[in-house]
Amino acid sequence: MSPSKTAPHEEHQYLDLIREILEQGEHRPDRTGTGTYSIFAPNQLRFSLSKPAEDPSQSPVPVLPLLTTKRVFLRAVIAELLWFISGSTSSKPLSDAGIKIWDGNGSREYLDSIGLSHREEGDLGPVYGFQWRHFGAEYIDCHDSYEGKGVDQLAEVIDKLKNKPYDRRIILSAWNPADLKKMALPPCHMFAQFYVSFPRDAEGKPAEKGVLNSLLYQRSCDMGLGVPFNIASYALLTHMLAHVCELTPGTFTHTMGDAHVYVDHVDALKEQLTREPRDSPELEMKKERGGSIDGWRVEDFVVKGYNPHKSIAMKMSV
Repeated sequence: MSPSKTAPHEEHQYLDLIREILEQGEHRPDRTGTGTYSIFAPNQLRFSLSKPAEDPSQSPVPVLPLLTTKRVFLRAVIAELLWFISGSTSSKPLSDAGIKIWDGNGSREYLDSIGLSHREEGDLGPVYGFQWRHFGAEYIDCHDSYEGKGVDQLAEVIDKLKNKPYDRRIILSAWNPADLKKMALPPCHMFAQFYVSFPRDAEGKPAEKGVLNSLLYQRSCDMGLGVPFNIASYALLTHMLAHVCELTPGTFTHTMGDAHVYVDHVDALKEQLTREPRDSPELEMKKERGGSIDGWRVEDFVVKGYNPHKSIAMKMSV
């Protein structure tokens, strides 16, 4: 599951894609008015979620593919993922926790500009978490109770991983065309599929314990700010599902549509390209294996050995 010691660091996949976009990307206008350099459907990125233990008799060690050529805001990654899982549609719980990544899309000015003036500030509409936990339910506002309404896709994913691991329909979709105009921002990372493999031993017998792999399709990929965040988030979600379903974390594969660099990120990314990747950190989860996907806290995740290069400031286009 982990690359050999002579293999290039997996982060080079991301850095090489940045170089490709800067050298070959098409200059395009975009919704935010900033402008981008863009390519369509680049090569997939694939990241290991485990590495062999030093003692071969021990289970593989979970690792998290956090970029190391700049610091990724890990607390925000974890908090946003738990916010998705909770089904919340208000930016205020994140903002109150010091996570401001959704403030721009939940501002009064922005909501008014997209025809959602009837919504209170911070009400993002039926975005990611709502679709994950209540797909198809009628959206009222961020205060309404949706318990038992719509399709709880995340619960169905977990049920299949536990009871139908060979199923080809273990899918989580945030893309709901009927709800797009109700959302402050249509989903960028929109479609994930999960696959349980059972590696065979030297005698050809399949392992009793499955290995969980995931694949994300992302339609719109902000390479500077968004993609490092998205890689970490879906890798972490895969780790959580493996933990809950008592599986071994395998790989995370990232498939992109419009992969772009914002014009005002070019200089920052050129600086990042001068840096050499460092070891990916290990991940420990304090929750008991086999428990619920709900009720996790930021403190339940312990990331060990994260030693990135310093942060690089980039402006978020809204």
